[in-house]
Amino acid sequence: MIEVRNLTRYYGDFPALKDASFRVEEGQIVGLLGLNGAGKSTTLKILAGLLMPSSGTVTIDGIDFEHDALELRRRIGYLPEDPPLYVDMRVADFLRHIGRMKGLTASEVETRLPQVLRIAQLEARAHQVIGTLSHGFRKRVGIAQAIIHDPRLVILDEPISGLDPVQIVEMRKVIRNLARGRAVLLSSHILSEVEQTCDWLVVLRDGELVAQGTEAELVHEVVASRVRLTVRGAPSEVAAWLGAHAAVQTASVERTEGDIATFLVELTGDDRERLVSDLIAKGYGLRGLEAADDALEELFVGLTTRRAEA
Repeated sequence: MIEVRNLTRYYGDFPALKDASFRVEEGQIVGLLGLNGAGKSTTLKILAGLLMPSSGTVTIDGIDFEHDALELRRRIGYLPEDPPLYVDMRVADFLRHIGRMKGLTASEVETRLPQVLRIAQLEARAHQVIGTLSHGFRKRVGIAQAIIHDPRLVILDEPISGLDPVQIVEMRKVIRNLARGRAVLLSSHILSEVEQTCDWLVVLRDGELVAQGTEAELVHEVVASRVRLTVRGAPSEVAAWLGAHAAVQTASVERTEGDIATFLVELTGDDRERLVSDLIAKGYGLRGLEAADDALEELFVGLTTRRAEA
C-alpha cells in the first residue's frame, strides 16, 4: 500500500536520512523507533509532503509526489508533535473548517464528522472550545483533523508525548481504531508504547535504517547476541580475556564477589557455544550463562547504539 524506496534527505552536506526503504500495509501500525536526531521526524515530514527528499520515492497505491503530488497528499493525514489547532474555535467547527480546506464539500464534511468524532473519542467534546481542552484532548483533536478527509495513511509524530498515564491508555485505543481500513505510521522513543501499540518496527540510527520487523523478531536478534556470563577466575584477568576474544564485541563487569564475576557480554553474533568452549579450555569456571534481561530495552540500546560496522 505505502512503499518507501531509498529515501534520502540532506540538509546542506548533512545526511539526515540515508537510503531508507520500508512498507506500510493497510490495517498495520508501524512504529519508527530511534533516539532523538535519528531521522524520525525528517522521515515523517517527507511522507507527509512537507519536505522533498534529496533522492528516493514514496508511493501510495502506486501514486508518487513526482507524478501527482496533490493526489498523494489527499491520501495522507498528518499530526505533528504539536497539533496545529485554532484554540478559539469549538471542536466541531474547527473540524468543519479543516474539512473544507482539504477539499470536502459541506455535505461531505457533515457526513464524515460523526465518524471522526467517534474514532477520536471526542463526541462529548464536540461543542467545547479547543483552548479549554486538556493536552490529551487537544492531541485527539489533532488526530481528528488528520483524518477528516478519510486518508489512506495517517502519520503521527510522537502522539503520546506529554500525556499522563490515563491519557496514554486512551490514546492507545484511538490509534488502534485509526488502523481499521487504513495504515498508521507513528514515531516514538517511548519503548513501552511501541511494544503495546505497533505491529511492525522500523529502527533508525543516525539517519540510517538499521533494522525492521516485529518486536519478537528484533528482540531475538539483539538478545541472542547479548548475554550475562558468570565466571570463576580473577575478574580483571577474565575481563581482559573476554575483551580479546574474537566472538566478543564488548564485555563489562556488572558485579563481583571474590573471584566470581558477572559480565554483560555483547557478541559479534550468536556464538555462545564457541565462547563457552574456549572459556572452559582456558581453565576458567563457568558458573552461569543467560540471555540478557529487559528484552525491549536491550532491543533499543542494541540497535540504536551498536557500532556501525556491526
